Amino acid sequence: MTEQERILQLRATLHEHNYKYYVLNAPVISDQEFDHLMRELQDLEAQHPEMADSNSPTMRVGSDLNKDFRQIKHRYPMLSLGNTYSETEVTEFYERVRKGLDGEEFEICCEMKYDGTSISLTYEDGKLVQAVTRGDGEKGDDVTDNVKTIHSIPLVLNGTGYPESFEMRGEILMPWNVFEALNREREIREEPLFANPRNAASGTLKSQNSAVVASRKLDAYLYYMLGENLPTDGHYENLQIASQWGFKISHVARKCRTLEEIFDYIKYWDTERKNLPVATDGIVLKVNSLRQQRYLGYTAKSPRWAIAYKFQAERALTRLNSVSFQVGRTGAVTPVANLEAVQLSGTIVRRASLHNADIINNLDLHIGDMVYVEKGGEIIPKITGVDVHSRRPDSEKVQFITTCPECGTPLIRYEGEAAHYCPNDTNCPPQIKGRIEHFISRRAMNIESLGPETVDQFYQHGLIKDVADLYELKAADICRLERMGVKSAENIVKNIEASKAVPFERVLFALGIRFVGETVAKKLSRAFANIEALRQASLDDLIHVDEIGEKIASSLIQYFANESNCILVERLKAAGLKMSLDESALEGQSDKLQNQTIVISGVFKHHSRDEYKTLIERHGGKNAGSISSKTSFILAGENMGPSKLEKANKLGIKIVNEDDFLKLIE
Repeated sequence: MTEQERILQLRATLHEHNYKYYVLNAPVISDQEFDHLMRELQDLEAQHPEMADSNSPTMRVGSDLNKDFRQIKHRYPMLSLGNTYSETEVTEFYERVRKGLDGEEFEICCEMKYDGTSISLTYEDGKLVQAVTRGDGEKGDDVTDNVKTIHSIPLVLNGTGYPESFEMRGEILMPWNVFEALNREREIREEPLFANPRNAASGTLKSQNSAVVASRKLDAYLYYMLGENLPTDGHYENLQIASQWGFKISHVARKCRTLEEIFDYIKYWDTERKNLPVATDGIVLKVNSLRQQRYLGYTAKSPRWAIAYKFQAERALTRLNSVSFQVGRTGAVTPVANLEAVQLSGTIVRRASLHNADIINNLDLHIGDMVYVEKGGEIIPKITGVDVHSRRPDSEKVQFITTCPECGTPLIRYEGEAAHYCPNDTNCPPQIKGRIEHFISRRAMNIESLGPETVDQFYQHGLIKDVADLYELKAADICRLERMGVKSAENIVKNIEASKAVPFERVLFALGIRFVGETVAKKLSRAFANIEALRQASLDDLIHVDEIGEKIASSLIQYFANESNCILVERLKAAGLKMSLDESALEGQSDKLQNQTIVISGVFKHHSRDEYKTLIERHGGKNAGSISSKTSFILAGENMGPSKLEKANKLGIKIVNEDDFLKLIE
């Protein structure tokens, strides 16, 4: 067998194993064997670039190259469904269909309404050629490269009999277990948490970096086939056939002939959906016959042959066993309700955030209370009420603590803030470790090979007490620790050394100064150019910088007034970190866009969107994500979003193309 023939054989084999693992959930080889075959294919493809195939299994890993999304017009508009919330409205829909079909017999296909982000997949000659988001229903974003990283979406179809060209629609989802793991990581880094799996899936799918998409382990369920020459007139039957071609089709769909059968289905899944691995928010009812669908037609916004029944937000009653208090890297103290285990939205809930003292007081919580907990698609469960009638007379009222649970320091509450803080930022262990974890995070110093567990291990063994200690670590000290070999130790030291190339604005963000996020750090670095100028800046100097208010300015002055912080900065400077803007970043700066707020939309020829954002900031402008009356103009490329164009015209906002923009800042 030639190497070229082996490539083709490996591709077919890996596609088959991928289908068995991710769609059928019935693997026949171990992960190690699968990885061995994948590595062999990667090596052979590298040796034979002439055999390149965009649908090879090796494309599943994604690329770390950023790319903008171009907009694609849908062949068939992706309309939204009308929503119902009661059995009465379902009955009304059923009667409308019966009358619309003049009494002709019909079947209703009932299926789960998965709570993700809609996708349209186009296949030609059995191969995936395009994946487009719903967008505004008429046009969507081409996210083909990102979708190819999702293992449950077939790149090449199995068997035969599929149309030459057709479209499959479905939902991209983030499973509950993946979602919770992702938010646990973000919580450790004190990054904003995703509100629900739908937002997480949507945000991931629109990532400019397909390698990030691959790492997020998205899933997909396909629920509708469109095109010419489809296998049968039955929607349900077409889905069953599609499952044989390799598509992941929900196994819980059911055909119903009567209202009674429909209501039985709804009642069953209103409870049983809690055991599903992905988020759902209702039931979709569709007339099964495609011929009857065409006959019933559409309104301006939705099909007449389908409707969505929405479930009520999930709520459970459980016991409040205790309240514990956690300290974050900023010193903020968060109360957490420890609950008797209860199942909610597919997961076992044991804890719920209480956020702050005011919420505890408003709920009038007592230990042992029976409390109502809701998720409603939210990952962090919340207590929404108390069953006061079941409260024991001797129950103890929950009181917010007055001292830090970690170091015993009296807590303070800043004026105008809901949170309580531990002010002992130099000797409180969670704050110290939290600042180190923030410092090494991807958007800050991006020190690979280090994570929360390693930071804790180094801290417990006395190797690090602050971020500057990282740059004094020796491989010989690290490799003596448990589970740390020589190679791991050398990699850690090498990655720490590599972080010295990180630009000044990210170093400033990495310091973890209160209220100084990524955007503020960029503004400050461009306004003051180096750490010394920033340290000496007065309150008045600071508040004259765009978007720097008195709160941020006061925090900066307070940070540099602390001698230990100044010593830390000097140690980092001596270690070789960049404490001033590179000359290349200073070149070409101007105030040509000063006081102007600019929105970027569309696809560009000369620069990427990120490059244009940098140019706008370099010339004194401000980037904004949405159009408002404060928008100065829109920098528009090709395929500008129709909703943005409509809003710009309505508000009379100027639209500037990229050639004119580049002339403007010359």
